[in-house]
Amino acid sequence: MSIRAISLLKATTLAVAATLALAAPAGAETVKIGITRLMGYAGVPVADAMGYFKQQGITIELVEFHSAAPIGVAVASGDVDFGVSGMSASFYTLASHGQLRIIASASGDHPGFHTLLLVGSNKAWDAGLKSPKDLPGHSVGVTQVGTSLEYSVGLIAKRWKFPFDKLEIKPLQSNPNVVSALKGGTLDAALMPASPVLPLIAQHQIHMLGYVGEICDGFGGSMLFTSTAVANGKPDLVKRFLTAYRHAMRDLHTAFVGPKGERRDGPMAAKMWPILSDFTHLPAKQLADVVPYFDPKGRVDLADVGRQIAWYKSQQLLKGDIDPQDLVDKRFAEMLHATGS
Repeated sequence: MSIRAISLLKATTLAVAATLALAAPAGAETVKIGITRLMGYAGVPVADAMGYFKQQGITIELVEFHSAAPIGVAVASGDVDFGVSGMSASFYTLASHGQLRIIASASGDHPGFHTLLLVGSNKAWDAGLKSPKDLPGHSVGVTQVGTSLEYSVGLIAKRWKFPFDKLEIKPLQSNPNVVSALKGGTLDAALMPASPVLPLIAQHQIHMLGYVGEICDGFGGSMLFTSTAVANGKPDLVKRFLTAYRHAMRDLHTAFVGPKGERRDGPMAAKMWPILSDFTHLPAKQLADVVPYFDPKGRVDLADVGRQIAWYKSQQLLKGDIDPQDLVDKRFAEMLHATGS
């Protein structure tokens, strides 16, 4: 993505980002977090609701976006201090230029754990689009080209062994736009986070075609990141932020992951559901089937980051050699080793 395109992306998206300010206790340090109201980013609202940020002398101010790519731009520019989102080509471009640093994972799609869905319009369903293998020749909506949503569509094409260029990828800029196109029948299918489409599936306005975690055996998904300026200039703040965030990630893992790594509600789930429902604006009963995997330490899967970078390069969305090791700030981040330890 060119510098001009990134500048334009910032100008257009920050104009529509809604800032949701929370009252700050006396003496607390306020930080701005770029975020979308999705289950995959639950570490932030849980850390806030459970009082973990307050314990670290931090008050959060959420800046809400409707797609992932603009969040990286906002963090790099200093408009927000931290961001949590899926990894986009624009993120990797900014990070490779030294502007952004990954500091923790947010969530992932694995068998039994779901956050991204492949859905189809009623019109396309009636015409024969019943499963992922039926996708060739159809239009597939994403928020923007070069996002983790498009990457997930690429994984589906690889899994079902059909050429990616047999799909018509339609970037519609935001989740609400994708939803409108699906409902109106001007889009055949879409790869979307669960929260915006769960009510439509329940109301039979669109059809479920599959969970990415099941179709593709999962992938690492989303990350927590900050700017290099914040990482270098405010290391104590980053450490305190991560202390609170990791406490929340442990809570989420305890609540939804069983002793053998399976999806299972634990005793702490009852405490999590109201927080997640308030954050996503969806009832808990709709969220129960779309809980992503939360690593208890928020560890970063470098191998998965490398696979994403390789795919974006194969689509001419990234240029040059980018080493995943260079994008992670190891002063703060913990690594997920190949053994899963």
